[in-house]
Amino acid sequence: MNLLIRLLISTIVVFVLAHFLPGIAVDSFTTALIVAVVLSLLNIFLKPILIFLTIPVTIITLGLFLLVINAVIILICDKLIDGFGVSGFWYALLFSLLLSLGQSILNNIFVEKS
Repeated sequence: MNLLIRLLISTIVVFVLAHFLPGIAVDSFTTALIVAVVLSLLNIFLKPILIFLTIPVTIITLGLFLLVINAVIILICDKLIDGFGVSGFWYALLFSLLLSLGQSILNNIFVEKS
C-alpha cells in the first residue's frame, strides 16, 4: 500500500510542478503518472550505474555531482515519454530538486513508518 501512496504522491508533485515551472510540460494527469513510474524505474536501474561510473567526480565535488545525475535522469525521462517536456538542463535540475523536496515532505506526512 505504501508503494501506491508514494507513486500517487510522485504523480501529484510532477503534475503540480509542471504547472508552476515554465520549462516543464505535462499533458495530463495520466502522463504525470507515467512520468512518476518511469522516473522510479530509472532511479532503480539506471541511477546506481551512473553513480558507480562517476564515483571519482562525485567524490571530488563532495556529492554535488549527484544533482547532475538526477537532472540527467529527468532529461532521459523527457526523451522516453511523449507528453512530458523539459526545456533544458537547468529546468531539469530545478525540477529534480523541487520534486525531491516535495516527495520528501509529502511522504513524511502521508506514508506510514514501518
